[in-house]
Amino acid sequence: MSIRLYVGNLPKEIDRKELQDIFAEAGDSVSTKVITDRKTGKCRGFGFVTVKTDEEADQIIEKYNGFVFKENPIKIEKALPRSKGKGDEESAPQPAAPVTKAAGAPTGGGGGGGGGGERRSGERRGGGNKSRRGSTSTGGGGTSTSTQQEASQPDPRWAQELEKLKQMLAAQASNP
Repeated sequence: MSIRLYVGNLPKEIDRKELQDIFAEAGDSVSTKVITDRKTGKCRGFGFVTVKTDEEADQIIEKYNGFVFKENPIKIEKALPRSKGKGDEESAPQPAAPVTKAAGAPTGGGGGGGGGGERRSGERRGGGNKSRRGSTSTGGGGTSTSTQQEASQPDPRWAQELEKLKQMLAAQASNP
């Protein structure tokens, strides 16, 4: 089974051949793909490398993660699985979503500007077509809620760190 590796922080002026040349030392079993912008044809800053085994993937990550190419230290990690319904576009690792507070909890900060009425997820502001499912917010109060399922499920990549932080806060609260 082949393993896909995400290669990030690539310069805008790179093509598949140049990326292939970087990994030429790793062997002929390595294939590369540079993700380009459809309009400009320039690199979007990331690509993928495919290798045959987990061992090869680990060796490449260890050897090339941080490798400086055209003044850019490239970042290599195992790619996340493709998401369904995105068409032809590749999926790059996305930054972790911010941790949301429990439903009904205020989010610090006062203003959000604009009108004073409550805005629901179905309403649009200024013609944008992105919806915010499961959330409501008030213009002046600065509160925001999420669905209970989102609020109770932290990002699994950060769950361990979040638990450590909770323990540290509990320890601080118990020590006067």
